[in-house]
Amino acid sequence: MSLSRVSFDDDACPVGDDLLGNLYRTSEHGLAQLVESVSGDVRAMLALFCYRRAHLHSMSLAIAATCSEQDLREQGGVVGTTLYALSREAPQPERETQSGRRSITLSTKPLRTLPPLADDEVDPISA
Repeated sequence: MSLSRVSFDDDACPVGDDLLGNLYRTSEHGLAQLVESVSGDVRAMLALFCYRRAHLHSMSLAIAATCSEQDLREQGGVVGTTLYALSREAPQPERETQSGRRSITLSTKPLRTLPPLADDEVDPISA
């Protein structure tokens, strides 16, 4: 299994929490300097990670603009190549919903798995 397939399957952030927090807090202009400390392949994985989240789309394009096409293609295949092309286009205004807010992407995986209840446990409310 390739590294890029693992990152898509696990959907884990390729950088630490501290760096991710700094990315959230920095302006788009300071973003390029911040991601320079990360290797090209990890930077490409980070751009793809952000691209899959609607609320991080503009950050994804800014990070992808610092990546080589080869790194993005190796880490994301066709999606990486598309992201490379999008990052080189003129910036588009962000889409807003009818309420005037940007859309966000929520996790599709459960946050926590609860153990099944034992058959001999009785719910005191229904008894």
